[in-house]
Amino acid sequence: MRERVLITGASGFVGYHLIQEALKNNLEVFAAVRKSSDIEHLKGLNISFTHLDFNDVAALKLDIENNRYSYIIHAAGMTSAPNMATYNKVNADYSVNLANAAAAAGRIKRFVFMSSLAALGPLHTQTGIIENDSIPHPVTAYGKSKLLAEQKLSHVTKLDITTLRPTAVYGPRDKGIYIILKQFAKGLEPYIGRAPQKLSFVYVKDLAAVCIRALYNGKNKTYNISDGNFYSRYELAELSRHILRNKTMKIHLPVNFVKFIASVSEFVGSLRGQTPPLNREKLNELTAANWTCSIDEAKHDLGYYPRYDLEAGLNETLTWYRANKWL
Repeated sequence: MRERVLITGASGFVGYHLIQEALKNNLEVFAAVRKSSDIEHLKGLNISFTHLDFNDVAALKLDIENNRYSYIIHAAGMTSAPNMATYNKVNADYSVNLANAAAAAGRIKRFVFMSSLAALGPLHTQTGIIENDSIPHPVTAYGKSKLLAEQKLSHVTKLDITTLRPTAVYGPRDKGIYIILKQFAKGLEPYIGRAPQKLSFVYVKDLAAVCIRALYNGKNKTYNISDGNFYSRYELAELSRHILRNKTMKIHLPVNFVKFIASVSEFVGSLRGQTPPLNREKLNELTAANWTCSIDEAKHDLGYYPRYDLEAGLNETLTWYRANKWL
């Protein structure tokens, strides 16, 4: 009988690739999705579905026992929320509830928590590198909620927990960095200010692969995840232009002007009960000086050696976007 893995956030961009990688590794997948989730892209896969109530530890424990999971990958989370309380409830409290249920069930070999490099936050100078044990300085509510989740999970006993902190994730089906790539495809290359930046990325297939490896390897600790490189603020566009074979026009928008636009977006969003993609807090991430992180410990403990640098990952990503009429 194949070992079973529960994957939360399974209907999302990263979740889809986690499922694919788990199936490649002969795991029986149970995909946790909301009843309102769009799962059309998952229906052709050999997986089972489950619906979880993250507010109810007893119900979570019963699901774990009834479905006899060996592993859990908790990738569900909220990247956009109206307030700090909602971020903390979904990203921290729900994660701890699931971990406590897993500990109580007593059968989970490994619980992998998908955090984010945002939990540590960026460096404010071009020098240095973000280490696994760097002092956290998250600059967004999302990052703060992920850090809170890590801190609370550290107190869950009788459960082996490995935490992964991926940097900016991109790849087929992504709708985040896609917004930027779409502008490049249209011939526009917008930037906020002119200050130099060091950026990091990880291709979603590499992230999925190290996540599955973490089920069997590593320790009860936290690992930063990127492709092992750093890139200037212009390299994403330069590589995209080369792959798309087009030309772009650089536009440097003044930081204060973008802050004004973000403020207006926030105000309009508050009237509609929505959180806009561009807000003043998000600018803290977008304009940060340095997102370079070390993956040495992930290499040593997890055997993580990324197969994709930014050029190789973008090649596959942009090819997929074109084939699926996104570009």
